[in-house]
Amino acid sequence: MSTTIAAGEFKSKCLKLLDEVAETRQTLVITKHGRPVAQVVPMPPAVDPFGAMRGSATILGDIISPLENEWEVLK
Repeated sequence: MSTTIAAGEFKSKCLKLLDEVAETRQTLVITKHGRPVAQVVPMPPAVDPFGAMRGSATILGDIISPLENEWEVLK
């Protein structure tokens, strides 16, 4: 769902309208002479990168002990 507003009105109420878009999460379409020229969309919610991948991997076996096979490059 989106709201339509004329460019002149958007210019005079810009900061208030940006706050409304962020709060209501609704798109705002800006028009000039009745034709849509721009769209203001809310930003997606921010994801904290610390711990974002937690639980997405599993450890199988022993990851601390050295490997039993010898690398060919070390020969």
